[in-house]
Amino acid sequence: MKTWYICASAASAALACALAQPSLAQSGAPAAPTTDAAGAEASPNADIIVTGSRIRHNALDQPSPITFVDKADIDRTGLSSIADVLQRLPSAGGGLNSKNNSSGNLGNPQDGGGVGAGTSEINLRYLGSKRTLVMVDSMRFVNASSASGVPGSVDLNSIPQAAIERVEVLQDGASSIYGSDAISGVVNIITKTKQRGLEVSLQHGLFKEGDGFTRNYDVSYGFGIPSAGTEVVFGGSYTQQKPVFRADRKFALFSHPFITSCDSSCSSATPLGRFIVGDSDLTLTGPVEGRPSLTDFKDFTNADRYNTAPLNYLLTPYKRYAAFATVTQPLGDHIKFSSKFFFNRRQSANQAAPLPLFIGPDSGNGNLLDTITIDGSNPYNPFGTLYAGDDTHAANYSFVARRLVENGPRHYSQTVDTYYGSATLSGDFQFLGHEWNWDVNGLYGKTNARQTFTGNVNAAHVQQALGPIANCTDPCVPLDLFGGAGTITPAMLNWIAFTEHDRSMQKIWDGTANITGGLFDLPAGTVSVALGYEHRKLTGSFTPDPIIQAGLGADIPAQATAGGYNVDEVYGELSVPLLKDKPFFKLLNASFAARYSDYSTSGSKVTLKGGGNWKPTEDLMIRGTYAQGFRAPAIGELFGSLSRFDAPVNDPCNNLNSPGFNATVRQNCIANGAPSTGAYEQQGAQLPVLTGGNEALKPETSRSWVGGAVYSASWARDWARTLTLEASYFNIRIKDAIGAVDPQTLLDRCANTGDALACGAITRSATGQVTRIVGTLQNISSVKTDGLDLNLTYRSPTTGAGSFGLSWQNTLTFKYDEISPTADGTSTVKRAGTEPGTQAYPKYKSIATIDWSLSNVTVSLTGRYISRVHEDGGTNDGHEMGARLYGDLQVLWDTKLANRDFTFAVGVNNIAGTNPPACYNCSLANYDPAVYDLPSQFFYARVGVKM
Repeated sequence: MKTWYICASAASAALACALAQPSLAQSGAPAAPTTDAAGAEASPNADIIVTGSRIRHNALDQPSPITFVDKADIDRTGLSSIADVLQRLPSAGGGLNSKNNSSGNLGNPQDGGGVGAGTSEINLRYLGSKRTLVMVDSMRFVNASSASGVPGSVDLNSIPQAAIERVEVLQDGASSIYGSDAISGVVNIITKTKQRGLEVSLQHGLFKEGDGFTRNYDVSYGFGIPSAGTEVVFGGSYTQQKPVFRADRKFALFSHPFITSCDSSCSSATPLGRFIVGDSDLTLTGPVEGRPSLTDFKDFTNADRYNTAPLNYLLTPYKRYAAFATVTQPLGDHIKFSSKFFFNRRQSANQAAPLPLFIGPDSGNGNLLDTITIDGSNPYNPFGTLYAGDDTHAANYSFVARRLVENGPRHYSQTVDTYYGSATLSGDFQFLGHEWNWDVNGLYGKTNARQTFTGNVNAAHVQQALGPIANCTDPCVPLDLFGGAGTITPAMLNWIAFTEHDRSMQKIWDGTANITGGLFDLPAGTVSVALGYEHRKLTGSFTPDPIIQAGLGADIPAQATAGGYNVDEVYGELSVPLLKDKPFFKLLNASFAARYSDYSTSGSKVTLKGGGNWKPTEDLMIRGTYAQGFRAPAIGELFGSLSRFDAPVNDPCNNLNSPGFNATVRQNCIANGAPSTGAYEQQGAQLPVLTGGNEALKPETSRSWVGGAVYSASWARDWARTLTLEASYFNIRIKDAIGAVDPQTLLDRCANTGDALACGAITRSATGQVTRIVGTLQNISSVKTDGLDLNLTYRSPTTGAGSFGLSWQNTLTFKYDEISPTADGTSTVKRAGTEPGTQAYPKYKSIATIDWSLSNVTVSLTGRYISRVHEDGGTNDGHEMGARLYGDLQVLWDTKLANRDFTFAVGVNNIAGTNPPACYNCSLANYDPAVYDLPSQFFYARVGVKM
């Protein structure tokens, strides 16, 4: 059997050798013995369990590409979240992280998309975090909770970082092996099961400006009882990150890049108010005590708009407290018991500018605020009675908008507790002349989230406070929306304001039984099989504040969601060695897998997978797989109640009477409800989109091809301890993809083509303002993507000048197409090389690390490259976002002090302080936080000790 080693790469993005590459560890010595997925120690030349198969085999026979990320790789980044580390992989398409300041201030889409609230996710191949399966020690983990919906993906921040031994990233479909969600790949987090003594790591970091301070404290202790074979490891982590405000970065100071004062992109809800009454569009010239006169108003212009940016976070604050424990206990020579427990508490926050209170028929709130009549008896109303329109009075005002600066910023604070425990009974026996291994596993996980929102107001109290005055009796206090900043008194706020309390929960129960072993021998080796059964039950709920459920909030309306499902599955795998040590066939293996899944909500499904690897010579391996995949609808997608999401989109019908406006677009806009006479201008930068679940959803299905080769240059051993080149082509197609058509796409399609389906989803007020875009979840589209991964690894021999290494990983995305239905057929949106405002789809991403080690000092320099993209849609369609190159540097010193092993490291990320490319369509930050770094250098220092 060939010897194999785990490659510990030098890339700060956790670049690692592909598992199939025979290589040496970055330190220049063979990697230490590792552990299998169940936690058992394995020698370097043993058959082991590797992510992507439940059959024990030599890692060199793995037909699928795998990237390893070990503890040293994580430490080398200086990052405080494993999600941030994994998001740097070129094959990762970004995902939510702590640079996303989007919580309830944007909305609560029930599919979990857009719920920032402190969650960090991993998204492989740009296919979304819900299509990447996250496991812990080859068992599923509980989905996230954020008190903003019922997400269908895992929050990686809920896994204690001190417990992580390494991460295995399978970049291949694996539904036949692991079930639902493994369409784009699998992230398997392997935890510590054996340790001797105490390990402590302390790290501090901050940006050059002195903000964004982070601290990471990890501690773990392990011991064994040789006489009993017992192994115990326990520990904990404390992580804190302080915020960075948009006000402290020039590029983010306004609502759009490249502006130094407000334009139409700023908010019309200003502290001085905006009042569209009859044909007049007015604002105050300055604050007025009491009832203003009409001479106190002037025409509203873009210069009067309000800049919402300064009080928003660019980097959100959080604290994480985590504890873990693992125990392994033999129960005789052939049976072993093991268990683990995690607890994680995350306290995080999001923040937005003070509440924009919109009242009137053009407001688009979708609740009581759209129908309020402001009575003439209100002591502060200078316009007389303002009717929103009813059976007896026609509307005589469009809306009144007032920024409630007196109530402070909207602040969303989350406390999320995660509990996770598992127990495994495993063993081995001899059967059919071969060793067989079995395991029975049970796990329970729960996430419980509570969110407190300050800055909201009660619509019913607002209505009462606006009159008639006779109905506003104690404790009601008449409300002044007409006097400008400072005129809403504490007594008025005490009546209309309230603190919102939301909560959510998700639970998982999972039980599995697996058996694997050899059936019989062929000339090339043993035919092996794995069989298994799994039963799991998932439940989840989202419970907004009762005032919100009653439709009386002034921010984002939402209704309660609750539901669950259970699933029974059986699977089988077969590994067949066909040829070995023959001319042009040093090795030829084939593998097959099948899984049958029966869902209580989505029916039954069979998925198949086949693969093979061929070594024509000792140095070259050619491999490939074909896989079917599926993803069952998540709880929020099935049972989510209708909720609003305020999407930053641009109405293409804006200024439809301007010179040179396209005649076809003008005609389609008028047919959709835009005014045919007079100027029309979108009043707000965000438009209301209604999303909700659908119990009729079908599972998504997929098929994927992955093929490539790994070349290991044995002829270069004199000057290269390791020289490997890996190439992997991937091709993935998803059918019946669950989602709602992008609201910008709906608006553009309606305006450009008059498509009946798109236009039917858009509702406009009498004045043409978009008051609703319906986006109920459906099996509405398909996705096609393909590309190429190229990886190069080099490690020099150790000389008097030390050793050198190069690790270079690249992903080229050739195509990413989204195909959705229209009234006349289908429409294809080509995403590769574009930025639609939600995440960038660069055609090329690369990360490379050069390192030098001499004695006990290691210096590593990492470069991260992202190719240019152009904005797709909106008023700045085609705007080019240039390529970016980031550089990271770390110096590491290992030494002994007082007979203890100490490690000292200092580093800087983004050495040049490179700014991200400006993005007009990206909400709340002027750049894409899922893909690019914050501007400015980030410095950190770390000390570690083992004793």
